Amino acid sequence: MSPSRRLESLEDLVQQLTEAYRNAHVDLASRLERDLIMNALRYRRSRVDTLDLKIINRAMAEFRYAARVFKPYRGRRKVSIFGSSRTPLGEPYYELAIEFARLMAQSGFMVITGGAEGIMKAGNVGAGAADSFGANIMLPAEQASNEVIADDPKLITFRYFFTRKLFFVMEAHAIALFPGGFGTHDEGFEVLTLLQTGKAPPMPLVLMELPGEDYWESWDWFIRTQMLQRGLISSDDLSLYRIVHSSAEGHDWILSYYSIYHSQRQVGDKLVIRLERELADNRLAQLNREFGDLVASGSMEKTAPLPAEADEAELNTKPRVMFTYNRQSPARLHQLILAINEVGSG
Repeated sequence: MSPSRRLESLEDLVQQLTEAYRNAHVDLASRLERDLIMNALRYRRSRVDTLDLKIINRAMAEFRYAARVFKPYRGRRKVSIFGSSRTPLGEPYYELAIEFARLMAQSGFMVITGGAEGIMKAGNVGAGAADSFGANIMLPAEQASNEVIADDPKLITFRYFFTRKLFFVMEAHAIALFPGGFGTHDEGFEVLTLLQTGKAPPMPLVLMELPGEDYWESWDWFIRTQMLQRGLISSDDLSLYRIVHSSAEGHDWILSYYSIYHSQRQVGDKLVIRLERELADNRLAQLNREFGDLVASGSMEKTAPLPAEADEAELNTKPRVMFTYNRQSPARLHQLILAINEVGSG
């Protein structure tokens, strides 16, 4: 391409951007797109190193691609399954993962796995390709995709662990951990950290253990006798996970988490909790008494959809509870959700 043609293309691009974003202040999506473009231009002005630019560019590219793959399925709940790639075909935990994923798919959930062998393959086998995602990772020693998901458009191969783990959590409504090595524990502790700090929305986290085994029981003993006793975590944080001993128990616990609770949204200083059915007034009063420590001012009250929720009109029929959330203890918020499910079903 000649220099004059390149200049013409650049001028055309600038004109298109100017026209598209002249009134960007009235459209949040357009404002965010404009900010992305402006940040890209600022990198040039900042003269960051080429390696930094490569990482930023590749991370944005794979984030864009992954978001495009997940977008058509955002209306369905999903469970991310973590576990060892070394678990062999036919081993009891392999069969447990197949059965768990099968039950979750039958209940309308899709399954997200790492897309490789072992527990990841078992999860894809159990759910079936139609209800599966694969989030593989490029490694120096090639990690091939399992045959269930290998040719599926819902397979994403990530270059970076951090973008991969982001989608594992961002797209999930539940997490299931099976026995695994360093990678499984890295993923599990990352999820716990995000839940503990409120950087991820509340969701159920199940630790899958066969009857008579002590893989997660030993892990739980370390958490309680070292982290908790040394004051490194709070007793409330123990409620963020649950050890289960069968596929049915794990499945039932996840479904019970969404029996009354549906979702939440922060609107300014207000936390809006959407529900599957309206709470009785006496039940709401009970929650106010038991969880008043979460309320910065006022009390928990029933509310209609707020104007800021207009972009989620499909949820307009959901009853709501709203309060000024002090954001002091995400683990206590998790306990509030458990209590909502208990009193709402009573």
